[in-house]
Amino acid sequence: MFKKIQKTDAQWREQLGADTYRICREKGTEPAFSGRYYQEKASGTYHCACCGAPLFSSTDKYDSGSGWPSFMRPLTPENITQHSDNSHNMQRTEVTCQHCDAHLGHVFPDGPEPTGLRYCINSASLNLKKPSSTPD
Repeated sequence: MFKKIQKTDAQWREQLGADTYRICREKGTEPAFSGRYYQEKASGTYHCACCGAPLFSSTDKYDSGSGWPSFMRPLTPENITQHSDNSHNMQRTEVTCQHCDAHLGHVFPDGPEPTGLRYCINSASLNLKKPSSTPD
């Protein structure tokens, strides 16, 4: 179980690269079709780039055509928090990490079955951990 992580802006800046800080701590976004995980096909678990909490599984990742990594559901719903976001004259639902409040992206009700959801997530807010290979 993860404990709520609280750091100063200076501590986050020291820990994170400029893009990750801008996206995760300042609610930014990366340009469509530019993120490192947009076309990633490898198996594994996507973790929060700020605190390491497991957020999404590659088995729930799909190509939504939106330009960002998209997932049907969170790996563990308790690790995700949703907030109303009315910025930029739009009504959206923001998705953040429950453990460190990192901005991840947004969730939309236009995804595939069985959930009908599209978690549209910035690559810079994620780190993919691939399964370890085991010797025979």
